[in-house]
Amino acid sequence: VQLQASGGGLVQPGGSLRLACAASGTIRSVEVMGWYRQGPGKQRELVATITSGGFTIYADSVKGRFTCSIDNVKKTVYLQMDNLRPEDTAVYFCYADLTSPWSRSGYWGQGTLVTVSS
Repeated sequence: VQLQASGGGLVQPGGSLRLACAASGTIRSVEVMGWYRQGPGKQRELVATITSGGFTIYADSVKGRFTCSIDNVKKTVYLQMDNLRPEDTAVYFCYADLTSPWSRSGYWGQGTLVTVSS
């Protein structure tokens, strides 16, 4: 199983970015997908997660600004980030809790850098 993230980049404060993360490999079902981030000098933290049924959890710091969605057919999770702030600058990591024909396991993507700066 592999997770391929895309969509990071440089954006000005108040701007928007959309991240995507696609899971590939021998996957029977998607249980949970989501995003974590690690800012400079900080620990990795939860940003948002979503179940295959669409139930979402957001960090308080991003509520009302970020929207997490999932396409179960494409096995892809998206993170629409609006009204970005400098403190959102971080490497964003995709996470997926997936079931294969053999087991249920968690997987991490390689990370994509988001920089919010004027």
